[in-house]
Amino acid sequence: MTEDEFDVFYASAFPRVVGQVYAFTGDHGQAQDVVQEAFVRAWDRRRDFLATEAPEAWIRTVAMRLAVSHWRRARRWLDLVRRTPPPEHAPGPDPEHLALVAALRQLPDAQRLAIVLHHLCDLSVDQVAAETGAPTGTVKARLARGRAALAKLLTVSEADAVGGPATALGGPGAALGGPRAALGGPPSEKETGRVR
Repeated sequence: MTEDEFDVFYASAFPRVVGQVYAFTGDHGQAQDVVQEAFVRAWDRRRDFLATEAPEAWIRTVAMRLAVSHWRRARRWLDLVRRTPPPEHAPGPDPEHLALVAALRQLPDAQRLAIVLHHLCDLSVDQVAAETGAPTGTVKARLARGRAALAKLLTVSEADAVGGPATALGGPGAALGGPRAALGGPPSEKETGRVR
């Protein structure tokens, strides 16, 4: 079958076969898809396609098989979904986490980055310096200033919400026991570069 003959065959047979497959599947979109796929497969073997005496029957058979295959896959997926229990509701972040994130957002970018890399990513001061391109002394200063600002911000949020997130972290006397502890507590002499 030449390309022109195939085009003529496609134009005349496509709507008819789609109608037949639609009657089988009950889904017009799926019928169009599987018939199109059958014609693509026929196109790949169009040179010897005329050898089959009933090319339209071949297209219809392939399309029906594709539709059944799609139906089986959909059924397996549905069975899997039915057997899998729905996911449990994941709890949201705790108040301490929210307070810490809100306070971190108020820090200058350089201080926030230094704190996140050092305390949350567990990088040493030297590693933070290498990653940010800042001198080690600058990183130490950013850490010290950032923690001091966090202490003030978290103490303010603690005073604003008595019984709120900061109180749950250890109360006003604890002065950031929760989030600050997560950040490693007060700056060390090593980080500030000051020796007492």
